Amino acid sequence: MDTVAVIFDFDETLMPDSTSALLAKHGIDVEKFWTEQAKALIDVGYDQAHAYLRLILENVGPDKPLGNLTNKDLSKFGADLDCYYPGVTTMFEDLRQIVNAVSSDLRLEFYIISGGLQDLVQGTKIAKEFSAIYGCTLDEDVDGKCIKWVKRCITFTEKTRYLFEINKGIRPADVLNHHCAVNTSVAEDRRRIPFKNMIYVGDGLTDIPCFSLLKKHGGYGYGVFDPSQQKSAKKALEEFMRADRVLSVYPPDFQAMSGLGAMLRITVQTVANSIVLSQKRS
Repeated sequence: MDTVAVIFDFDETLMPDSTSALLAKHGIDVEKFWTEQAKALIDVGYDQAHAYLRLILENVGPDKPLGNLTNKDLSKFGADLDCYYPGVTTMFEDLRQIVNAVSSDLRLEFYIISGGLQDLVQGTKIAKEFSAIYGCTLDEDVDGKCIKWVKRCITFTEKTRYLFEINKGIRPADVLNHHCAVNTSVAEDRRRIPFKNMIYVGDGLTDIPCFSLLKKHGGYGYGVFDPSQQKSAKKALEEFMRADRVLSVYPPDFQAMSGLGAMLRITVQTVANSIVLSQKRS
């Protein structure tokens, strides 16, 4: 069955930064964490994602701000989050209805590719909407008492790896048994979801490789920025629009009558119609 895929970043795309919310809950100075401590590591060569994961682990343990934090704790924290941007919780069913109206022989799938904490995202109430969630993962000590090591870190260009996995029909479970599965040669006409059937929505510079990949192969990309954050919004606008990486940039509002919400619905319908037209021609 032909499939339309809508892929989202998570933090500052579907809700405000969840890692910052976790830090704030435990009394950690969020501004200092990102602008001083993480920046200091980045300045000596750390990748941005590795920097923040190291700092999180340094704050885990007895008598430390995050205490004996476990992956289960992360999931519980995610379950308590209810700060989604407008329209997020209702758009999934709206988009499914749009695809079903075009053809009952089409499938619509949602994915998350995030540099945030996967266990936290998997705990959220919208996690059930997604066919797969890709994020940074942490491993616990041998007794399972607290997180201790980085298991997987998703960096800027690493995000495109998961677009290829979705494209080729490689499931997360497949990768556990075959770590290089993404490099498996699959003929273009046998790939499960062509890039041209994908729509990517993301907020930051970390999403630019995904935007570029989909643009090159006929897919769609929409940038999200928070206009209330003037400095970051201006930077995002400049970077997104440079070299025509995205179709357009919007505030994070997924309601049907908003700019982003309306465009996302139109694009899903456009992709679905294109698939049906292609089916009739073949």
